[in-house]
This record gives sequence, structure tokens and C-alpha cells, in this order.
Amino acid sequence: MKARVIVMLKTGVLDPQGEAIRHALGAMGFDGVEGVRQGKVIELELADSTSEDEITRMCERLLANTVIESYRIET
Repeated sequence: MKARVIVMLKTGVLDPQGEAIRHALGAMGFDGVEGVRQGKVIELELADSTSEDEITRMCERLLANTVIESYRIET
């Protein structure tokens, strides 16, 4: 079984890396980019018996800092 976890900074949390990307794109002539939020994708290879609750626990304990990040699980 494969699962994908998408982790993003929560709305309202400053994203300096996203802002650096937006600035660099503007410097390259891509003037229409008004905002960038940068995140991460984690792909997991799991035993077929792994439950979504178990994946959620993985996210809560290690994969996402739930104070400043939100996450979405795709299976």
C-alpha cells in the first residue's frame, strides 16, 4: 500500500521560503505570481494492513509539526 502525506504551513504562518521563491520568479520575469506557499510531500510504502488511523498517528507524532503545519493524507 502507498500513502502520500502533503504537509503545508498553516494559513497565517510566515513562509520565508515561499516568499523567496515568489521573489526569484519575479526576478526571472514571471510577474503574475502573487504568492507562493512551500510545503513537502512524503510518500510512504506501507503494509496493506496499515490503517488510516495509524498513518494519522505517524503524521501527528513525526511527519508534521501540527502547531504550525497542516497535513493531508492520500491513499
